[in-house]
Amino acid sequence: LPIPTAGYVTTMAGPKGTVFIAERAPGSFALSLHKFSLESRESTPFLSGVRFASVSADGSKILTRTGGGWQVSGTAGPSGDGGESVNVQLRTRLDRQAEWRQMFDEAWAYQRDFFYDPDHHGRDWDAVYDRYAPLLPHVRHRADLSYLLDQMNGELSVGHSFVFGGDFPDVESPTVGVLGADLVADGGAWQITRIYTSESWNPGLRAPLDQPGLDIEEGDYLVGVEGQPLTDADDPYRLLDGTIGRQTVLHINDRPTLEGARRVTVEPTRSESGLRQRAWVEDNRRTVDELSGGRLAYVWVPNTSGQGVVSFNRYYFAQQDKEGAVIDERFNGGGLLDDYMVDLMTRRLRAAITNEVPGGAAFRLPAGILGPKVLLINERAGSGGDFFPWVFRQQNAGPLVGTRTWGGLVKSSVHYGLVDGGALTAPDNAVFDPINGRWIGENEGIAPDVEVLLDARSVASGRDPQLERAVEIALDLLADEPTPTATPPAFPRPAVQPRD
Repeated sequence: LPIPTAGYVTTMAGPKGTVFIAERAPGSFALSLHKFSLESRESTPFLSGVRFASVSADGSKILTRTGGGWQVSGTAGPSGDGGESVNVQLRTRLDRQAEWRQMFDEAWAYQRDFFYDPDHHGRDWDAVYDRYAPLLPHVRHRADLSYLLDQMNGELSVGHSFVFGGDFPDVESPTVGVLGADLVADGGAWQITRIYTSESWNPGLRAPLDQPGLDIEEGDYLVGVEGQPLTDADDPYRLLDGTIGRQTVLHINDRPTLEGARRVTVEPTRSESGLRQRAWVEDNRRTVDELSGGRLAYVWVPNTSGQGVVSFNRYYFAQQDKEGAVIDERFNGGGLLDDYMVDLMTRRLRAAITNEVPGGAAFRLPAGILGPKVLLINERAGSGGDFFPWVFRQQNAGPLVGTRTWGGLVKSSVHYGLVDGGALTAPDNAVFDPINGRWIGENEGIAPDVEVLLDARSVASGRDPQLERAVEIALDLLADEPTPTATPPAFPRPAVQPRD
């Protein structure tokens, strides 16, 4: 067609002799509709900012969504602007029992068609249907259906089997603000025993009590909120209800009394889990540094997706001056099957570059921590967090310390949703060891080389026996295999040819 080159995404038949052509500009979600005449062989702009368009069967009208509204325009004119607005209100009468039966049948067929093992781990899948279908008449809530689907899929004895979402009633969202602090009852009031910070360098975290000018210190007392007195007989979070993201006045004192307290304005946040998680990581890093006398690095890998790789890169390469490392993948949420991180950790000294600073240590290649590594694992690490320790061991990167991992290495996949917007997974790929002819990790997990349990008494006293044992083992490995050093050889001295 004699039209300019552009990103055209679809065509629609218009009135006789015309066709609508939809163009999407680079970086835009909206479409621009052009009306092309077969007789004149010309294209003219018809309507822009279109999110959806549909032409009526006779070609005389076009329904479009622009912005947040809908309109119906005639197609005969040169432009679709100024169409009649349409107030769309759809209603339906729903037979939930029929819908739940359809979703049950769909879920059963879903596993029949997509499960990675055609024999369903030895289960007669038709017999499984006959076992659970009689319970359908007793389903009275979407939660009942989810429970029933979980039970049916549980017959597969596979880790990555999930049922989630669906048509549930809307519930009120929580509105209680939190302060990112530990509050302990003391002297009839609530004492602030720890303020969680963003470590002053993390732009993705905001600590409500660690903002410039607040001058709130650990040991101070929270004795009131918005003019209401607060004692240890009250729940402080009752007074913080409705304060998420809102400027809120706290009454702070260095004594457990409202008298003499000063007013401080803060913005409570919806969740403090990120602050507490970062504090846990940094506390572990400082502990490893202290226990090892500054010789060992600490690197936490929260998952094997983007966040985990970012955390690894940030902590691993920032501590290249360390002789060895404790790598912590406890609570690893999984994601991808890692080889990137383990490949980096198994690299050995290859070369070195002299330092231009007189007397400075040579730069070793490749980059990274070239000494021994120990990997911490636990029962809350799974999926990609199962494969990570397996390949760590398979590549002889170092010993595993802690407890057996979760054990789920049949991949979790969602191929399409159910009719009410819910979904379930059909584990459709499994990981195996082609050298030894064995499945990896599924329903077994990865066992540690050195098992260390977290006993309640140690944890309650603030200790981490797994972390402490990992440091001991890493230091022992350092004694047997010191970090390689790089000393330049003698500088070259060309032979001087004697003169005649």
